[in-house]
Amino acid sequence: MKILAVIPAYNEELSITKVIEDLCEFAPDVDILVISDGSTDNTAGLCRDNPHCRLIDMPFNVGLAYAVQTGLIYAAVNDYDYAFQFDGDGQHRAEHIKDLLEESQKGHDIVIGSRFITKKRPFSLRTMGSGLVRAAMRLTAKIKITDPTSGMRLYNKKLLHEFAKNINYEPEPDTLAYLARNGVKIKEIQVTMDDREYGTSYFTIFKSMGYMTRMCFSILVVMWFRKREASDD
Repeated sequence: MKILAVIPAYNEELSITKVIEDLCEFAPDVDILVISDGSTDNTAGLCRDNPHCRLIDMPFNVGLAYAVQTGLIYAAVNDYDYAFQFDGDGQHRAEHIKDLLEESQKGHDIVIGSRFITKKRPFSLRTMGSGLVRAAMRLTAKIKITDPTSGMRLYNKKLLHEFAKNINYEPEPDTLAYLARNGVKIKEIQVTMDDREYGTSYFTIFKSMGYMTRMCFSILVVMWFRKREASDD
């Protein structure tokens, strides 16, 4: 069984080595692919010199969604059975890989690591926006996702090939809602995530607000005009 950890990283030189070390310790059988998304620091250099990971060094910043999709395409082309989306900022814990894998093997196509199944959600503008996205997903796709923006996700082989084939399949909540409405089995499990120690997030407050607005519009309006072209695999 081949499993790939897909790690999008933008200027994560202070945390990326520790992320790779943790994966090697807790998931030694998982291959590691870092997508340096136009990083201007030494993220790519550290990964290039690290014998435990592979690197795709994007020539410019394409954004989180397309960086992840690049990794999923790599996984599909190289015949992986599963791909595990994993943040490069040190917030995700490698020990949860086995938990997501076990849940996927019960028949789920996508498994999401959620912070909020059993734990209370803190109040902020970002979590308010996330609440609107959750409500939109529940209304249109009849699916309850407590942490729709979680970047910890496991995709099985069928979904890898579907993401690779469809250019409009950004690994975002609107795609999750669309796939759930079309019969894809999605499951959440409780995980623990740590606070970021170094660097800054992709999302500022204003970017987060714009992102949540775009997701809600896509789920409530655009989804009805999308057409699913499933993978042949």
